[in-house]
Amino acid sequence: MKIIILGSGKVGRTLAEQLSNEGHNIVMVDIIAKKVQDISEDADIMGVLGNASSINTLLDAGIETADILIAVTGSDELNLLCCLIAKKVSKCHTIARVRNPVYSKEIGFIKERLGISMIINPEHAAAIEISRLLRFPSAIKIDTFAKGRVELLKFKLKPEFKLDKMTVMEVAERYKNSILICAVERGDEVSIPSGNFVLRDNDIISIVASPVNSALFFKRIGIHTHQVKSTMIVGGSTLSFYLAKLLLAMKIRVLIVEASQERCEQLSELLPEATIINGDGTDKNLLLEEGLTRVESFVTLTNLDEENILLALFAKKNSNAKLISKVNRIAFDDIIEGLDIGSVIYPKYLTADYILQYVRAMQNSIGSNVETLYQILDNKAEALEFSVHEDCTFLNIPLADLNIRDNLLITCINRKGKITIPRGQDSIQLGDTVIVVTTVKGLHDIKDILKNK
Repeated sequence: MKIIILGSGKVGRTLAEQLSNEGHNIVMVDIIAKKVQDISEDADIMGVLGNASSINTLLDAGIETADILIAVTGSDELNLLCCLIAKKVSKCHTIARVRNPVYSKEIGFIKERLGISMIINPEHAAAIEISRLLRFPSAIKIDTFAKGRVELLKFKLKPEFKLDKMTVMEVAERYKNSILICAVERGDEVSIPSGNFVLRDNDIISIVASPVNSALFFKRIGIHTHQVKSTMIVGGSTLSFYLAKLLLAMKIRVLIVEASQERCEQLSELLPEATIINGDGTDKNLLLEEGLTRVESFVTLTNLDEENILLALFAKKNSNAKLISKVNRIAFDDIIEGLDIGSVIYPKYLTADYILQYVRAMQNSIGSNVETLYQILDNKAEALEFSVHEDCTFLNIPLADLNIRDNLLITCINRKGKITIPRGQDSIQLGDTVIVVTTVKGLHDIKDILKNK
């Protein structure tokens, strides 16, 4: 597909690189010459210099023949205007990033009246991700497939789980539960494990299961699976507001520490059920006085990545709380992931992921059969959900008889809403959706899982 991306910030660049790698024809538009030059030199992407709201700039970018226009500039209003202009001169789908909470209650009206296909709010998306983790505090990360019927959960093996030196097959036999260990991270190594793979304490493992079966498995190995009852949030940003609303609706007690008195007064009016503390969130004594040692979760959402990370490290030392930190700069994500500070949320990655899911769903309607795709294990592997059509050449053949690629695992089959963790005698049938985890990049079709298609 031909896709035009307006704005070459972190989100725009991430989208451009990912979609280009998936074979799409990408055009990047920006008003800053150096950014356009950099993206053109670093990747196989055409750059257009100009104002994104100018019809001439959009025509130069090829708007008349584009399939999708994605507006992720720094201005909500500019993004909406560009989408509106694009709809007047093209039949393309339009996607806009809109961050201002003022528009949050008007999303439906804006989409309908302006004809915008998708509006993404990064802060609201991040709040949803954090609230999901606080429902299941033992998980480091949770992704969903099959409209929520299947979850991909990542967590760290601890000695008290008593899984050290057990093989993947032994875990399956001992717990006789419908979960599948589909990936293991050990230091810098990432493995798609066979049944003989031996687990070690401190491994970070990913499992695929239905929500019921994953909860049962975690309960049996002694992991706390109930949502937290209280949370302390440092920073009173827009993201904090969205998160607090979601948590209060889940009956979780919320305390927010914010330095600005004016913002505290606003939050007190907007969130009457929450406790708002006017103070410096980096003041260790203040955090301890407000109950850091007793709180069940601690979320750092200041505008400084360094503060968020250091506060999480302090909380790790002084409490048993579930830790979640927001990080904006993506450049040092490999270092941050190695700090063992619980869950790290990257709003820019989330925004890109939501947009990529829409693009893939649209592509699915015109030929591809990738329903869902997540970059996992620090982007070293992918989890894909394929829909199975009539042209699949290995329907009703036992999986054990298929010549499946190395480093690829068929983790789940969704058959009319029934979730199956497949074994060798199971087969893929017409109408199924199939979830695959692999370190092989660039799969576009269910037929790509075989060595010889």
